Amino acid sequence: MNSLNDNQYIEDPGPFEARYLAFLETISTLRPSLHRYCARMTGSVMDGEDVVQEALFEAYRKLDKFDQSRPLKPWLFRIAHNRCIDFLRRRGVRDEADAAVAVPEAIEPAKPVLGTGKAVEHLVLTLPPKERACVLLKDVFDYSLEEIAELVDSTVGGVKAALNRARTKLAESSPQANSARNASPELKRIMQLYVDRFNRRDWDGVRELTSADARLNVAERFVGKFADAPYFFNYERWSWPWKLALGEVDGESVVIVLRRGADTWTPHSAIRFDVVGQRIERIVDYIHCPWVISAATTLTIAKA
Repeated sequence: MNSLNDNQYIEDPGPFEARYLAFLETISTLRPSLHRYCARMTGSVMDGEDVVQEALFEAYRKLDKFDQSRPLKPWLFRIAHNRCIDFLRRRGVRDEADAAVAVPEAIEPAKPVLGTGKAVEHLVLTLPPKERACVLLKDVFDYSLEEIAELVDSTVGGVKAALNRARTKLAESSPQANSARNASPELKRIMQLYVDRFNRRDWDGVRELTSADARLNVAERFVGKFADAPYFFNYERWSWPWKLALGEVDGESVVIVLRRGADTWTPHSAIRFDVVGQRIERIVDYIHCPWVISAATTLTIAKA
């Protein structure tokens, strides 16, 4: 069974209101970097998107308290960072014992290892949350030490210390492939039935696979009961040809939404499931978030 965390900030609002969608439009240029950061912090492009969704909804609720004279990006990053830490705590990652590794503030941080950018991004999962955040913010996003200190609620000296520890560990480590998240045979069977029936537009058959209280989260559009959503209607009105297929994104079994191009089918987005017994209990559909697929490290599609 896939483990999908409850969203503590989006509590069954149904269709998202127009003002919220307008807010998302105003920060659209920041979305790629927010998602990239959260995906590397959580270790999953889909978990990362879930965290971004939480962070943006929280930011929207707090807009009336935001100081308009300050830049928006650091404020959003701090909210997203805090939601990442909450996610990691919920997943059982223990807090880093900062007091046990105190380092004088005058220390000169070690130089970045393995270059920057992509090479670092895929190694940071071996690090504790604070070290992971500091390396990503400094070596990938090029934030200053002062900006990082504010974002992670630390001091410049604390950030330097975390960077030293992280870079030392990364220099001594070797790249590790993401471990596959094995899906149960029952989950794969249900997913295959879902794909087959969805592709035939057999909506009654799809409903038979879901529990009476199944939950649906269509990222950036709807959160609530599956039975209350115009889900099938929305799929039928897409202006481009589509079909579903089984696949894996960064080792996790998912359903892939394929989009027809000029002469081939290309991956567009992903759908995750939470299955209990023989019924789907929760669906998370990222069709409005195609950047999730493009941010994935590995993607495979099962042959029909």
